[in-house]
Amino acid sequence: MANPRKPAPGRSPKVGPARPEHPDRVADPAAFPEDLREEARLRPLALREFVGQPALKQQLDIFLEAARRRGEALDHVLFHGPPGLGKTTLATILARELGVEITHTSGPVVERPGDLAGLLTNLPPRGILFIDEIHRMSPVVEEYLYPALEDFTLDIMLDRGPSARSLKINLERFTLVGATTRSGLLSSPLRARFGVTMRLDYYDPEDLARIVTRSAGILKVAVDAAAAREIARRARGTPRVANRLLRRVRDFALIKADGAVTLGVTREALRLLEVDERGLDEMDRRLLDALITKYGGGPVGIGTLAVVVGEEAGTLEDVYEPFLIQEGFIKRTTRGREATALAYEHLGLPPPGAGNGEPPAKRPPEQPELPLR
Repeated sequence: MANPRKPAPGRSPKVGPARPEHPDRVADPAAFPEDLREEARLRPLALREFVGQPALKQQLDIFLEAARRRGEALDHVLFHGPPGLGKTTLATILARELGVEITHTSGPVVERPGDLAGLLTNLPPRGILFIDEIHRMSPVVEEYLYPALEDFTLDIMLDRGPSARSLKINLERFTLVGATTRSGLLSSPLRARFGVTMRLDYYDPEDLARIVTRSAGILKVAVDAAAAREIARRARGTPRVANRLLRRVRDFALIKADGAVTLGVTREALRLLEVDERGLDEMDRRLLDALITKYGGGPVGIGTLAVVVGEEAGTLEDVYEPFLIQEGFIKRTTRGREATALAYEHLGLPPPGAGNGEPPAKRPPEQPELPLR
């Protein structure tokens, strides 16, 4: 089987463009095309420059130094966690720290075993193959990946029927770095083949303020410390959202103020962007309002909620729910999602049973979950 043409140096196979569900939603942690352009400038290039995730950084530092001393490829690494937390950035940092080439692709792009063979056979010794959204990779391609991860070989079938034969291709030792926002969708055999599995968690406001200050310096924007903390506080624990808010506040400051990003300018800009003091935007508030006003605070199934707010159930689970659960606005139960007292307070609504001294009335059983299409 002939190998596909090797990509030009410094180039990576084409990866599908980011497709956020709401391209006008400033608090969406998914990558917009604008983010892909700007993040190249803002991403740290070394592990010591990476802000946040201290435990993860300490572990990676040890694994990298061990690989360097042995002169071997780093063990296969899986990064998982909500979008926008730095999984792609860390993959690039791994390559730079080891001084090796990295090839970027994504699970949906690798459609056939031949695509995978082309990527793997073009990797140099100790190179890194980064697969974003690895949970969306074809099961057929995944089967071909197993021997490559374990034995660094590829078994390719040539022809079909009576003339079919197998060709074994020896590969250079490489590192697979996978990234996923839905680790639960990874098959057990694939997950077991990663020697290093690391979860990225939401960032605290102090780390996000440091990221905003660093990004402002790169963008040559004057941001005072109070403004940086305000942006960080409303960034949903996500560096990508923090950098996006910084750029939008910068634009507001340029037109409405003297160009300096102060606390007052920041608050006014974020008010116009409808990002409140807890980082919730209009869509978050719609979800909480539907849960409380239409279903008495729950419990209600995710499929039903998706129909009510006009959103995909998977998007609710991947994009909206993690932050709302982390902040204590929603809780998951065996019967469905429930709004917490904090959600009532945030929307300015009285909690169930408030004002009459009586416990909340029992709700009728929820209707069966609406089928998803």
